[in-house]
Amino acid sequence: MSLSDLQRNRVTLRSELAEDLLQLQQVILKLLRNASDAMIGVEDCARDLVIVTSREEDDHVRLSVRDPGTGIHPQDLKRLFEAFYTTKSACLGIGSSVSRSIIERHHGRLWAEPNDGVGATFSFAIACVPKSIP
Repeated sequence: MSLSDLQRNRVTLRSELAEDLLQLQQVILKLLRNASDAMIGVEDCARDLVIVTSREEDDHVRLSVRDPGTGIHPQDLKRLFEAFYTTKSACLGIGSSVSRSIIERHHGRLWAEPNDGVGATFSFAIACVPKSIP
């Protein structure tokens, strides 16, 4: 639900999220915002943003965000998660780096890959039973 939906329905939201899970929410929101930004210029197909969750065979859960946006240039793939590296004109380039650090603190991994057609998919996988987080 978006904040505007809640406001329109006169709903007050009170969040009581575990601190370590709040960080995962921040990563998910960052992935959604990036996907939305990547679709701004898309006019020739539907702007379908897809979020997929699945279980991995090694007791991990995966969350993927797939968009039909501008995609990832091959030369950018290796640097996407470096601090201060960005492909956007008005961006500091720290969000993806911070997201990767959060996922790694949860003993997981974050990665990106180009879609078979247009766009890209960003995914992270973390253990279903969390280890202690430093």
